[in-house]
Amino acid sequence: MSDITDRLEEQIAHLTRSVEDLSEVVARQEEEIVTLNRRVHMLMQREGERDASSGGAVVLGNERPPHY
Repeated sequence: MSDITDRLEEQIAHLTRSVEDLSEVVARQEEEIVTLNRRVHMLMQREGERDASSGGAVVLGNERPPHY
């Protein structure tokens, strides 16, 4: 009976450690997602401002760029 208890305790310890490791990974990923969301929002704002300042001009594929 003691052998079974020891094995169960080892499994529980292993599972507990795995849960703690995964929890740390999820916490880091959450921080990274928040940072990336902020950056995407900032880039979207910057692109919107650039579109607004350029007058909404669209360069078509068959038009030559202004430097030609």
